[in-house]
Amino acid sequence: MLSIEIPDLSKLGDAVKVLLAETGNKRIIAFYGKMGAGKTTIIKEICRQLNVSDTVNSPTFALVNEYRRADGKPVFHFDFYRINKIDEAYDLGYEEYFYGNSLCLIEWPEKIEQLLPDDAVKVKIEETENGKRLVKIEK
Repeated sequence: MLSIEIPDLSKLGDAVKVLLAETGNKRIIAFYGKMGAGKTTIIKEICRQLNVSDTVNSPTFALVNEYRRADGKPVFHFDFYRINKIDEAYDLGYEEYFYGNSLCLIEWPEKIEQLLPDDAVKVKIEETENGKRLVKIEK
């Protein structure tokens, strides 16, 4: 497991560079953390570094947003916070996303834990008492 400390937003870009280097070609990245821990902020920076031209927002009500990189490749951003039962992920057609060839960035993966592929990268974000973020990457 790799740990990265983000002391403030000015260091977010550097931390995401490390995160992307660590995840390599993995396509499923699951972000764990309490409300306000910084999951969406980190995903926005990932998309910026991947040259996503779309506006990146948490898909809290839609469950999934699709963005396009400059090279035309899609990036899927999931937010499972509001699902109440696993059937909602089945109704969404999660298999097509998770077992396709595109990058999937997932907020609140604990709601659908049993559906995550075995090779999903787990990123745990913790806020420390002084407002810093500690990002732990499990591959």
